[in-house]
Amino acid sequence: MGANHSHKPPVFDENEEVNFDHFQILRAIGKGSFGKVCIVQKRDTKKMYAMKYMNKQKCIERDEVRNVFRELQIMQGLDHPFLVNLWYSFQDEEDMFMVVDLLLGGDLRYHLQQNVHFTEGAVKLYICELALALEYLQRYHIIHRDIKPDNILLDEHGHVHITDFNIATVVKGAEKASSMAGTKPYMAPEVFQVYVDGGPGYSYPVDWWSLGVTAYELLRGWRPYEIHSATPIDEILSMFKVERVHYSSTWCKGMVALLKKLLTKDPESRLSSLGDMQSSPYLADMNWDAVLEKALTPGFVPNKGRLNCDPTFELEEMILESKPLHKKKKRLAKNRSRDGTKDNCSLNGHLQQCLETVRKEFTVFNRDKLRRQQDQSSQLSDTDDQTSQDKVQDGCNNNLLSHACSRGCSS
Repeated sequence: MGANHSHKPPVFDENEEVNFDHFQILRAIGKGSFGKVCIVQKRDTKKMYAMKYMNKQKCIERDEVRNVFRELQIMQGLDHPFLVNLWYSFQDEEDMFMVVDLLLGGDLRYHLQQNVHFTEGAVKLYICELALALEYLQRYHIIHRDIKPDNILLDEHGHVHITDFNIATVVKGAEKASSMAGTKPYMAPEVFQVYVDGGPGYSYPVDWWSLGVTAYELLRGWRPYEIHSATPIDEILSMFKVERVHYSSTWCKGMVALLKKLLTKDPESRLSSLGDMQSSPYLADMNWDAVLEKALTPGFVPNKGRLNCDPTFELEEMILESKPLHKKKKRLAKNRSRDGTKDNCSLNGHLQQCLETVRKEFTVFNRDKLRRQQDQSSQLSDTDDQTSQDKVQDGCNNNLLSHACSRGCSS
């Protein structure tokens, strides 16, 4: 897919907006609820990324544009070692694109399906890394709402990264979320309760419940409750009331105690912050700074000699896809040359209007550019501060110093 015959990397103007032409498409590696993912290489820097692309027309037809925009908006403000971070977003006539960290270790669902046995030590480190990520999201008022093995990717060394923010929500202050969102087997009791009787709503503890379910599944190979996507909600609530979770007698007492506290049905009593986790006896020996720096060796390291994903994605993209990505350039050129002909007007008026709205409201993002601007601002701020300090020492007006600070803060 997309062979590049030039040995010399092209030079792009750093003020030019990043677009599809800046990337070489290498191969398809997955598909989500409303997008596909492929490995790409940025032509100028040779850096590798994962690129998620979503067809605009399909998103409009399925009423998913709002989710895409929300995910983009949330991800632009995030940067953490245990998240899948956004680098670029851009669009063309057909698709919306998000370019993110490339993690070649596969997701935890894939490894469960490959019958990988995760040791307690491996799961303990995952819990700590994910706790740091959840605490970070909490600081930004974000509830992820879909923590599960499918949305936890491993890097080549085996560290975890949370992905997929398309049903995440932002809550301010004491605000609660109230919509039914998530994947049933991983959803906390209070989410179902809101759906049934309105309830008081729910907040960050729902993600910590999902973390408990995920950790249990990694250790045992199945989940603590027999819940599936088709299980009726009243049946699920009844399960929570009458069924007891069985913990393996082979697990150490500390792990069992921790899982019990994560799987506490009452959100008020559930472990649901980094502080709660750090005060758990089982995690008392953890060096949290070392965890954050990825200085601890994971108990499971993915196979480096293979791509840890289902190979059929590549075949589908090459053979079954009616608008394959690697033929996009030719296809768009042909469409543009037909501009103004009746073919181009065949879309109904409403859809055309929606596509135009998406085009106008889509947010373009470039983390490289943002970092350059921040560096420049900070250098300017440092220079201003130094000048101001010199003036103050010369007995000049202090207003200059406060002016410099306000400029530094607003950048």
